[in-house]
Amino acid sequence: MSEHGLNTVSFAGRAAASSQFKALYSEGMALVEETASYLDGPGRAASKVLPRMASVLYAAESMRLTTRLMQMASWLLLQRAVNNGEMSRDQVMSEKSKVRLDGFNVDRNAPGWGDLPEGFRDLVERSLRLQNRVALLDREIYRPTDTTVLPDNENSVRAQLNLLRTAFGN
Repeated sequence: MSEHGLNTVSFAGRAAASSQFKALYSEGMALVEETASYLDGPGRAASKVLPRMASVLYAAESMRLTTRLMQMASWLLLQRAVNNGEMSRDQVMSEKSKVRLDGFNVDRNAPGWGDLPEGFRDLVERSLRLQNRVALLDREIYRPTDTTVLPDNENSVRAQLNLLRTAFGN
């Protein structure tokens, strides 16, 4: 592995323990609490007066939202444990395999989506953005160590084009 590759792995490890991770952790846990409060309070009241299609969609999306947030919270807690030295990386890898950071997507064109309460739709959108950030950090930290790191931050398309130019002498 090149020196650049070692720096990349080192940087990712530092990023996970950094103030950036702490901010992500705080944001994630705050969103879990905010969502729970919403679903138990204003969301419950709002769901009782929704049209039938929106009511069914609300029930399904509430479950997806809760599942998405619990998966992210699990990942954040595991990462915090490894950052604090409470778990080894191997222990975290074993537990992390049970956590899903993909899927749970939303069909904004589903019948009734527009009838869902705005506050609920906002929580869903924020949870999806947070899920993407957590998944990105997960890939940065836990990507296989045998990946090839391209020199000078070349992206794979540029690298392929350069290989083709070299092969054809252009």
